Formats: sequence, C-alpha cells, structure tokens
Amino acid sequence: MAYQFDDRNISFRKVTTSFAKWLRRFLWWLLGSFTLSAAAYVLLSFFISTDREKELIKENRLYEQLYGQMLERQQLIQDVTDGLQARDHEIYDQIFHTKAPSLDPIESVDLALFSDTTSEESKVSITTRRLADLSAGAAMVEDNFREIFALLAERGVGNVPMQAPLPGVTYAQAGASVGQKTSPFYKIVTRHDGLDLMASEGTPVLASADGVVESVQRSRTGLGNVVTIDHGNGYVTRYAHLSDILVPKGRRVTRGTVIGRVGISGNSLAPHLHYEVLRDGEAVDPVDHMFATLSPQDYANFAFMTSRTGQSLD
Repeated sequence: MAYQFDDRNISFRKVTTSFAKWLRRFLWWLLGSFTLSAAAYVLLSFFISTDREKELIKENRLYEQLYGQMLERQQLIQDVTDGLQARDHEIYDQIFHTKAPSLDPIESVDLALFSDTTSEESKVSITTRRLADLSAGAAMVEDNFREIFALLAERGVGNVPMQAPLPGVTYAQAGASVGQKTSPFYKIVTRHDGLDLMASEGTPVLASADGVVESVQRSRTGLGNVVTIDHGNGYVTRYAHLSDILVPKGRRVTRGTVIGRVGISGNSLAPHLHYEVLRDGEAVDPVDHMFATLSPQDYANFAFMTSRTGQSLD
C-alpha cells in the first residue's frame, strides 16, 4: 500500500491506483518482457552458437567444399563420357557405317510404341500386355528347349554348341553375322559365314561345346589363324583371326576350354573373333547357338545389332 504526503493538510493520505492505470502498467511490463526475450533470442541465435551448432556449421562448410569437388568430378566424367561416345560413334561410323549402340538398343524401339498423346493408363495397359506376351513366349521357349534336350539325350546326339565363345560377351561387341555383308577391304557385298565379335587382342577364346579339334590353320591371309572343332552329329565350330592357338589338332576339349586368343591375323580390319557354326556343312547364325550364355534380353539385343550391321570386319 502506498502513501502520499499532502502539504496543504500536512498529513499523509493513502494513494489508490485505478484499474485502468494498473492495466497500463501491466501491459507496459508485458511488452518490455517480450522485447527483452526477443532481444535475448536474437542474440543467442545469431551471435552465440552452441557446441552442436558449431559442429553443424563445420559440417556444412565441409559439405560445401565436397559439393564443389563433386561438381568438378561430375563435369570431368561427363567430358570423358562425351569423348568416349564421340570416339565410339566415329569408330562405328568408319567400320560399320552406323551409329554406336545405346545402353539398350531395343529400348528406343519400345518407346516408339507410345506417342506424346498416349495416356499413362494406356502406357501401363500396353506395357502390361507386352510383358505378359513376353513371359508367355519365354515359357514356350523354355519348354521347347527342355523338349529338345530330352530328345537329344534319348537319341545320344553329340554336343550342340550353346555357349558364347568369349567370356562375358555383350551385345555391344556384336558385329556382322551370317548373310550378305560389305567387305571392308574390297567394298563389295559378299557372303559372310560367321559372327564378328569385337574384343581386345589377347582375350581368351572358349570352345562353345565339347568336341575334338578337327584342324589347326596358321596363315597371314584369309581367316588367319583358325581352330576348327568337330562336336559330332554334324555340328562344327570355327574360330578365326586368332593371335595364339593353344590346342593341337586331335585334342579333345570340353565346353569353356581356352583354345586360343583374339587377334588380328589374316585379313582383319580390327581385333575381333570371327566365329562360325556349321550344321551338316551349312553355315547357320551363331547368335541362335548362344542361348546358354545370353538372357532373352541379351539375345534380342544381339539379334537387333547384327541385323543392322551391314559391313563385316574381315
């Protein structure tokens, strides 16, 4: 309780505070407290950092440095990739007179099924039906293979070439296959009886099935160094342009045996393997005899690439 001296009456009188005055004081006190709290928050937030905030600031600065380095590396990788693509396009243009293969050459064909106006629902429906058709076709092919293998086992038929002659071969290595192809040396269309598989010189060449080495030929012309394997029941495979021959005539080999190495012997435009599959003396498409190595998608890509390649490498 407060008192005030009254100089007229020379006495003290009680001072009473009205509600309005008390309310104003309270509001001023509340405003002052809020202002001081806000000032303290700003001071702590912007000028005083906790240990955790200091660690976060250091991490952010480190990330900023790493991000800049990553951008530089990304640009470097992009430049190298662009250079490799340009080189590949130049090589394919000079050798095969076509563009280098994309990551998946079939993908561009599939995308052509859809137009800009095709709805998402229609795309899903078309893709679902296509996958169902492919699954049914794959099941049918698998059943046919099982039936073929059962018949071969019953009849005691010799080994059938089923494996790719190069380890880890991909469709990007596929060149011209069997058919009328342009010769890189004479620039005329001639019969090509094998499949060209591009590979680095010295890459191991594998026997595609069990058999006996029928002949070994070393030459500086034509198909160069050649190994021919007889697999029985009319099947013969031929491996040409080898740099080294690692098996003698008459040697019995099993599927996957290293019989030589990729080279550039004979009339060869670049290091590659010329691979032939003959059945009863007739050259057949070797791609059709690589199903033990290739997946259905790989086989489709191989067939797509070989059908588009109009020039051989030998």
